[in-house]
Amino acid sequence: MADSVELDWLVTLMNLHSYRRDLLIAAAALAAAVALPIGSGCNSQPKAQAAASDKPAASPPTAPASLLALPPAAPDARSFTTTGPLVAEQQADIAAERNGRVVQIAVQMGDRVKRGQLLALLDDRALHSAADAQKARIAAAQAAVTNWETEEMSVKADLRRADGMRANKIVSEEDWEHVKYKLDETIAQVARYRSEEAAAEADLITANLQLEQSRMVAPFAGVVGRSSVRPAQEVKAGDVLFWITAEAPLRVLFTVPETAMAAFTTGKPLDLTTADYPGLHQPGRILRVSPVVDPASGSVQVIGVVAGPSPLLKPGMQMQVRLAP
Repeated sequence: MADSVELDWLVTLMNLHSYRRDLLIAAAALAAAVALPIGSGCNSQPKAQAAASDKPAASPPTAPASLLALPPAAPDARSFTTTGPLVAEQQADIAAERNGRVVQIAVQMGDRVKRGQLLALLDDRALHSAADAQKARIAAAQAAVTNWETEEMSVKADLRRADGMRANKIVSEEDWEHVKYKLDETIAQVARYRSEEAAAEADLITANLQLEQSRMVAPFAGVVGRSSVRPAQEVKAGDVLFWITAEAPLRVLFTVPETAMAAFTTGKPLDLTTADYPGLHQPGRILRVSPVVDPASGSVQVIGVVAGPSPLLKPGMQMQVRLAP
């Protein structure tokens, strides 16, 4: 009986130990499950990818500081091309020099003109009348001067006789003074009409100048590039009515950067082309180079002369400019 009770007690104790062991194993498994992130398993690759994603991205490679400090390469002057307009050596705006009404237009845009040729005429009838009046004044003053000079000579002869009579007590002092005053008056009249003649001549010069201003003429030989006048138009002094340009010699104006200006020296040959005539290669040469650099653009102004310009070239055209090979 005692042996049976002891055996039952041993079986119960063993069962209790087994229950405690199972309980500990279950608790350990539960703790491990809680510690692991959701979705993790036996594979370690996701952990490695997560660790790699936490690292900062690598910055792109940069050039060495010595290369960044190098200045930009200078352009090849022989391959350098720029553009510039063609200009004539002589160009001028022809403006009205006085107020007036246009009564004649002698040329139109595109006409070739000679130096001094009439372009347009303002109404000058009143000025012609004024000039004729001044001429009449001059003639009258000259006639009066002649008459009074003749009178002066006569009175001077009378005064000489009166001087002799006065010395011989033949004439009274009053009669002598009368002759003397007459001479003074004659001299004054001569001076007066000479002054009148000078004033009339000055007015005539003014009238003739205004007559010249009524005529707009070409200052040099060339072609009428623009015309902005119509018949019977009322114009004011300073209104530009024509633009005249010479056809030759032609110049080309362009600029070159400071980095290439050493190659552009006076006398260097140029090759000029234009998109208007792709097959045309117009020779030229450098005529002048500005001695200063424009600080705003870092360039210098250059003037080239066109050698034997083609009849296709016109003032105002844009040309491509480069040094001739």
